[in-house]
Amino acid sequence: MGIVGRQSIYNTLSIGFAFIIGAINMLILYPSFPGKEFQGLIVALLANSNLLQPFISFGVQHTLIKFFSSSKNKSEKDRLLWFVLLLPILVLIILIPFYTYFDFEIVNFLSNGNEGVTHFTFLIIAIAISTAYFEIFFSWLRVHFKSVFGNFLKEVYPRLLTFLLLILYAFGIINLDSFVNYLIVGYYLRLIIVIGYSFKIYIPSFEFFLPKSWRQMLRYSFLIFLSGASASLILDIDKSMIFSLISEENVAFYAVALYITAVIEAPGRAMFQITSPMVAKALNENDKLNLEKLLKKSSLNLMIVSGIIFLIINLNLIDFYKILNKEGYASAIGVVVIVSIGKFFSMSMGCLNNIISNSKYYIYVFWFSVSSAILAIILNFILIKSYGIIGASIATLIVIIFINSCKILLVYFLYKIHPYSLKTMEVFISLVVIYGLIYLIPSFQSSWISIFIRTALILFLFSIPFFSFGWSKDIIDVINNIRRKLF
Repeated sequence: MGIVGRQSIYNTLSIGFAFIIGAINMLILYPSFPGKEFQGLIVALLANSNLLQPFISFGVQHTLIKFFSSSKNKSEKDRLLWFVLLLPILVLIILIPFYTYFDFEIVNFLSNGNEGVTHFTFLIIAIAISTAYFEIFFSWLRVHFKSVFGNFLKEVYPRLLTFLLLILYAFGIINLDSFVNYLIVGYYLRLIIVIGYSFKIYIPSFEFFLPKSWRQMLRYSFLIFLSGASASLILDIDKSMIFSLISEENVAFYAVALYITAVIEAPGRAMFQITSPMVAKALNENDKLNLEKLLKKSSLNLMIVSGIIFLIINLNLIDFYKILNKEGYASAIGVVVIVSIGKFFSMSMGCLNNIISNSKYYIYVFWFSVSSAILAIILNFILIKSYGIIGASIATLIVIIFINSCKILLVYFLYKIHPYSLKTMEVFISLVVIYGLIYLIPSFQSSWISIFIRTALILFLFSIPFFSFGWSKDIIDVINNIRRKLF
């Protein structure tokens, strides 16, 4: 099994475990103890932190991945590493006086005028700084093909931290203020751990010289920063606007729905940690054959795995919310259905995003992201006012379809390649047929039994064409490898 398959499996297991812990947090602990208002507040705070993070990292984590494989010797690689570490410090030095002078205006903007958020604005800024540097060191590990532990810190650690803090809150050991303070401390502890591990993997020699291509790197970082800021806006503006236009509890309902749909992206998040450096290497070496192979394989594998997850989630939604049995949360069932369609579409593109962001045509990412961010703001403002959280989900789906369609057309126009094949069409048709068949099955008295039977039927029905047509040798090898280890 190759490095992509091996590390993708480990990363998938980490993300799977992270989602289990996160599900306990989002669906059980938050609603049962602090309540939906507290949950909505914390989600809104972290969403605003994600909006701020790209301004600090300045896109250098992506710069490291793009330029590392093209650095010809150790000296150039070392200069690149120090460049991406020091540039955000320079950005912070510039931002601190700006923040000090416009303190009131910035706080009011980040909080949307809400007193609850204003009280904890420090969390937004502190976690944004920590996350920015964590992403840089995580990219450091990825370019050395050591993504497994970094992925654990990225996906599992924050959810485990929240789980422990919620348990302490439930037993009355800490209050809201202490929860926020310990959350910040936990994020900085994660940063210290990833720094130590990164320097264990590779310690660069310090040279007081800029990289040879520093102007090109700076330009790339600037454009990726703008793209990243726009992308963060697309991802989190809906939660911020729901918080501002409706209520805290609706943020909780919407956040739980988005968390459910995020499971569909889990296989992609695991795969992209390791494929991104490989795509950058293929582009730097002008290896179009390997590039197309990576694109089609990643698209097919993600359609298969994400498609099965899509079916399991959407065909068991009503029973799942019956088990959750928390007032108001079932109002977001429509959100799950709508957004999950967009998530599945995104996964069907394979590593296409990696190709654009690591190519010489990366400037298009900026234009796509900016136009999508503007579209997201307009659509969310209109649709949230008219349809509430369902309107936010419709806005999200429209934006996803728009930006992904633009990217597919761009890659086809520039490289004459696309993610899809006859096999992907076969997979898609099978998923539609299975959805139609399982949808007709009525619910049993026990929601747990209904979920178990539907899930078993989904896996059985999909396995028939999967093994008959041999859609993915990679996945079959993984299944056989697991079978050998277990039996």
